[in-house]
Amino acid sequence: MKLIVTCLILLLISCFPAYGSERATKPHFTPPHRVQYGLASWYGEREQGRQMACGEPFNEYAMVAAHRTLPLGTTVRVTNLRNGRSVVVRIMDRGPRIADRAIDLSKAAAERLRFVNQGLTPVRISVLNLPGKHTREAEATRHSGRNYYEFASTADRPSRRAISC
Repeated sequence: MKLIVTCLILLLISCFPAYGSERATKPHFTPPHRVQYGLASWYGEREQGRQMACGEPFNEYAMVAAHRTLPLGTTVRVTNLRNGRSVVVRIMDRGPRIADRAIDLSKAAAERLRFVNQGLTPVRISVLNLPGKHTREAEATRHSGRNYYEFASTADRPSRRAISC
């Protein structure tokens, strides 16, 4: 009798995923495709100088990221769900190459989110603006000073080279 009850309990438990496990392992966007939850990883030294999908050389110290589907040049806010820290990065490359990951961040972004040593962290990815479109939230982020960001515009920083993507 105990064996049957134990088997039924194990069967019921196996039918329901652990709380939050789907959020951390299966990237998905919520309507209207502005927020995604998934795992973030980072890439850096080995890729330094390699040409990104946008044509620019990769710089591990820039606030950039790789995403499979978002248009190149999209600005997103990435929030570490373990500690609440967030950064604003631009999608400049394609990836990640590992299926269960939602985004690859530059080493600089990973350092600001404080997960370099862990290698992976659950994140929320919020689209701030698509290439060529500016939203109020993106403008507010630019002027808030709360998060580090890097916009590839030469209008406010003539010494920086514009990113073409």
